[in-house]
Amino acid sequence: MTTPSTLAEVVLVLALLSCSPGIVWGNTLCQQTNDEVRPHSVSITEFGAVGDGVTLNTKAFQNAIFYLNSFADKGGAKLFVPAGRWLTGSFDLISHLTLWLDKDAVILGSTNPEDWPVVDPLPSYGRGRELPGRRHKSLIYGRNLTDVIITGNNGTIDGQGSIWWSMFRNKTLDYTRPHLIELMNSTGVLISNLTFLNSPFWTVHPVYCSHVTVQKVAIFAPLDSPNTDGIDPDSSDNVCIEDCYISTGDDLIAIKSGWDEYGIAYDRPCTNIIIHRLVGKTQTSAGIAIGSEMSGGVSEVHVEDVQFYDSHTAIRIKTSPGRGGYVRNIYVSNVTLTNVDIAIRFTGLYGEHPDDGYDPNAMPVIEKITIKDVVGENIKSAGLIEGIEGDNFVNVCLSNIVLNVSSNHPWNCSYVKGYSDLVLPEACEPLKERIFPEHCSDCYYMSNQIQSSKSQNRGAWFMSW
Repeated sequence: MTTPSTLAEVVLVLALLSCSPGIVWGNTLCQQTNDEVRPHSVSITEFGAVGDGVTLNTKAFQNAIFYLNSFADKGGAKLFVPAGRWLTGSFDLISHLTLWLDKDAVILGSTNPEDWPVVDPLPSYGRGRELPGRRHKSLIYGRNLTDVIITGNNGTIDGQGSIWWSMFRNKTLDYTRPHLIELMNSTGVLISNLTFLNSPFWTVHPVYCSHVTVQKVAIFAPLDSPNTDGIDPDSSDNVCIEDCYISTGDDLIAIKSGWDEYGIAYDRPCTNIIIHRLVGKTQTSAGIAIGSEMSGGVSEVHVEDVQFYDSHTAIRIKTSPGRGGYVRNIYVSNVTLTNVDIAIRFTGLYGEHPDDGYDPNAMPVIEKITIKDVVGENIKSAGLIEGIEGDNFVNVCLSNIVLNVSSNHPWNCSYVKGYSDLVLPEACEPLKERIFPEHCSDCYYMSNQIQSSKSQNRGAWFMSW
């Protein structure tokens, strides 16, 4: 439930987002998603819902959406959730729908696991992420949809995840925990102007989706809550995440594309991902992570204007022998760090495997990773960059990075090859060779940056897709 301390933190975050000195909150880099007014609208109360925080309203949500489906070919419809505390189990969305939460509306996830049905595992994972077999359906779920909007006047969706975290810790789960929102095989998705609390597992999970925008959301879970990732684009393309604050118990954003042999076989990459103006903290994990499930490939990721504080790691790539796939063409720029243990971390021996059917010789390809314009205060370690023996990570490029580091050994690198310019503390030996002028073409997006600085056309790439 929403506690006074959580409410106070929300107010503080909104203030931070409006006055953050390191980030200019202005023009969008996201392609605009259709958010026009729907010609038909109903309130959840018209279907018998009671917003007392006690009455279970699953049937009311299901019946309302069933009714609104008749308007899908007539311009779509809006389901209005007014002020109140609306307890519910899982329910499915439909195409051409806007789910709108009023300012003081709170959708509460039921604390009874039976209200979260069990569904098949994702084909790119082959099993539940935590346990073999099936998995619980997310609180708000949809598949094969077009034109879906989840928004409001900063209403709240609270997964009440503590019961799930306890079952995880006590090893009493029967199936993998549910996400708060999961949309599958869907196109034209907008999630905006909401607060998400206490997800049982990953919070926002678009998987096999295209053209997804997540804008102006705040995501909170206790810093010790297990696996409560913020936003996890998974085997999806043309995803834009912008103007968000995230504070959770795991990665704030984790970009994924399937797990070992199942991800390799499904073969759907995660590509064209924009992350712009993100602020947050995580005491156990990373601000921006790629992997460790990346077997379908991850590429064309652009991250700009992000701030992480009081966190374990800022930028991380996680993979392992057996993953296969690739991570390439990654560009991270304009990063501000305060009180962060590890600024940059690449891990080549990370994570478990879904079963014994994975191929240990399926090596990941990690190449063309550019990180530039980073400043950090009170950083313990500048970088821990560990590739895989016999499978070096290559063309890792660091530029204009200044970190105030407390460790006497700021960099620890192995099985990696790349270049650097203007890095303090000085980069590790495998990255010491200069970028300019010989290796610009080896570094993703560096030659583009030279041209854009001449033409003052910074950001044009983002608006083109």
